[in-house]
Amino acid sequence: MTTRIGVYPGTFDPITLGHMDIIRRGAKLVDRLVIGVTTNPSKSPMFSLDERMMMVKRECAGLDAHIDVVSFDLLLMDFAEREGASVIVRGLRAVADFEYEYQMAGMNQQLNDRIETVFLMADVALQPIASRLVKEIAIFGGEIGKFVTPAVRDEVVARVAQTGRRGG
Repeated sequence: MTTRIGVYPGTFDPITLGHMDIIRRGAKLVDRLVIGVTTNPSKSPMFSLDERMMMVKRECAGLDAHIDVVSFDLLLMDFAEREGASVIVRGLRAVADFEYEYQMAGMNQQLNDRIETVFLMADVALQPIASRLVKEIAIFGGEIGKFVTPAVRDEVVARVAQTGRRGG
């Protein structure tokens, strides 16, 4: 029997409860879930790649699943191939996500048709959560505890205080 490997890619800046929901559920679909932490040239991250890697590893440590956290800076399909994945796991929050993800899935299929993309709908209570919005709320002094774990909340608040990015 072959091992089913899935890849869940993202910047995870920071990792949210929405991400954790997709990780928990995605891990049930495969024997090994590789969380691919990447940089996105179109985003300016609050946390370095190393910080995001440590954050994701810590948040996933208590899950009862075979999960590996790996950084990558190449095409997603090349990364998935390198990891031996047959599935890309993607979370969907809204129709806007679907349009973008549908286009990406089509492009990825053209690059490598041996790897399928699986979409998981985020839990209804978690659908509005986006890392970008979590950071924006924190920068303006809002409470982000409903969107991230306490440890991530503390790290985001500390980073906002450290960089003086608080609005007003």
